[in-house]
Amino acid sequence: MAEILPFRAWRYNPVYDEQIEQLTSPLFDVVSEKQREALYRNPLNSIHLTVPLGADPAKQAAATLQAWKAEGVLLQDRLPAIYVYYQYFRLPGSDKAYVRKGFICNIRAYDWKDGVLLRHENTIPSAVNDRIALLEETEMNTSPTHGLYTDPAFVLEPYMDEAILSPIYETEDYQGARDVLAVIHDRAAIRLFVETLQDKQVLLADGHHRYEGSLEYRKKRTALNQAHTGFEPYNYHLMFLTNSEHDDLRILPTHRVLRHMDMSDEEFLQRLAAYFTITPKEDPLELNEVIAGKQWTFGLFLSGNAYKLRLKPEVHGQIDWNFPKEVKDLDLTVMHYFIFEKVLGIYRQAQRDYSGLDYVRSFTSCIRQVDAGEARLALITNEITMEQVKRVCYSGAIMPQKSTFFYPKVIGGFLFSSIKEDEFVTAAAACL
Repeated sequence: MAEILPFRAWRYNPVYDEQIEQLTSPLFDVVSEKQREALYRNPLNSIHLTVPLGADPAKQAAATLQAWKAEGVLLQDRLPAIYVYYQYFRLPGSDKAYVRKGFICNIRAYDWKDGVLLRHENTIPSAVNDRIALLEETEMNTSPTHGLYTDPAFVLEPYMDEAILSPIYETEDYQGARDVLAVIHDRAAIRLFVETLQDKQVLLADGHHRYEGSLEYRKKRTALNQAHTGFEPYNYHLMFLTNSEHDDLRILPTHRVLRHMDMSDEEFLQRLAAYFTITPKEDPLELNEVIAGKQWTFGLFLSGNAYKLRLKPEVHGQIDWNFPKEVKDLDLTVMHYFIFEKVLGIYRQAQRDYSGLDYVRSFTSCIRQVDAGEARLALITNEITMEQVKRVCYSGAIMPQKSTFFYPKVIGGFLFSSIKEDEFVTAAAACL
């Protein structure tokens, strides 16, 4: 099944170890404009490789990378390794201390049809194109995607727990999480990691755009290489892998904010009433609480007014999208079918890249944007569960885009993985 490899990471020169917190950055799809402005002011921050500036951002990233290599800002580790990565965090309203445990490695970039790496949501095409361009110019995976494997025996955790006692980096990130990176060089231990994943499928939790970028890049390189073997560096992708059986995996909801609507509030509510029971609510700041744990139920904030929307159960069978039951039963499928397609007239394919629709994790930000007149309405939803993610992946179907927000997000800047021929670790070279 899943083939993984250790790698020789490119990392910041040890002279920058005490500054590593100032060199890390959020992932490209979550970094805000204000965060970008602040990070760009540091000429050595990793954002210059992950979300580069310039008229041709990908070429600019490649030039920056080359300069950093030449100047010794980045150095490649001498030995192949598995990199252990733990994130310690808390959630608002809870006293529980969480730790998400995992490790970073290279993984073969499998086509979706291979059934080895399974996705659970759609991608937005424009974001994939950006990632392809970055790979083409830099030949570097600048941040790991996040995958899940299932191991109820927790075979690898003792090795990770031991390694994390001797960290090479330890920082607090923009989310308030404590990020700790350690390294495993022992060949026997690395062999166990490789062998443990050999009989596993991997569910892609986060990073669909970056992974799909790797697939498209591999196809391009394959077409140009008449001697293609399948073992070239461009066949591999950088991934952070965590065990789906851990209790500390957390998925937060991603709400929908609509910028414009070509109908009055009255007409919109009238159309909604054909499918939903609509209950006015006094306090919009309680919308996330009044829908908590209720299937097919959403909060609506529209022109200063709050409503609870609950799908009329008898209309659920009207969903005629060609999806299995596991997908049709999801709250977000109900939202995207009945509200966006049936009420607003935005059809399924158009929803993937609809410019007037934003995906917002912060509940209070949704309310603020509508109050400030920056958006017409906000739709508040519940989170997806880990079991739902598994059921959808194993069904072979996919969820609507931006269905999950695995928390916390992986940060960029700790390490980078090259797919250049002379910088890549093959299975043979790693003596595995």
